Amino acid sequence: MKTYTHEELRGVLRLHALWLQGESNGIRANLRDANLTCANLTCANLTGADLTGANLTGADLTGANLTGADLTDANLTDANLRDANLRDANLTCADLTDANLTGANLTCADLTDANLTGADLTGAGVWIPKIEHIDARILREISTEGCRIEMATWHTCDTAHCRAGWAIQLAGAAGKAMEGLIGTGPAAALIYHMSRPGHPIPDWYASNEDALADIKRHAALDPIPEVAK
Repeated sequence: MKTYTHEELRGVLRLHALWLQGESNGIRANLRDANLTCANLTCANLTGADLTGANLTGADLTGANLTGADLTDANLTDANLRDANLRDANLTCADLTDANLTGANLTCADLTDANLTGADLTGAGVWIPKIEHIDARILREISTEGCRIEMATWHTCDTAHCRAGWAIQLAGAAGKAMEGLIGTGPAAALIYHMSRPGHPIPDWYASNEDALADIKRHAALDPIPEVAK
């Protein structure tokens, strides 16, 4: 894992800026597996950068532009992402434990299997509803006659949705409002984060069989109490 000095990082950002401008001497930022612990990346333009597997523990990314950046498997524990633009960013399997996401733009970000434990989403522009026993409730819905899970698309019809779609559906008007603001995947990810803290965000792209098996497993761990049925 390469550790970058402040000057080296400035050089990477300078060449990346030229790349974004379409200059022939520009180079896309390749910070894959980089050690960026506590790095100061305030207001950095990392649009489309490759940060796969990077260690950004405690990094300051306040106001950074991470639009379309690849942060797959990145460690963002305790990172400051206040007001950061994460639109279309790939955060699959990213560790965002205790990260500050206040005011961050998560529109269309992929949060599949991300760890949001303790993340601060205050003021992120959306009110996140909590669904008690979320997987058990989804299982109950898709077990109802005429209803089903269909992972091929977010929403097929009123009685057929993917796992994320069912989370939105169960959240009612608040869920639909979030979906309209930031997209189905990110909205459902935040609902799941609020509803079963400490667990990774589900895989929205799993097969019907794998999604159903995982829903049943979590439903058994957190069943609906008899009095609530």
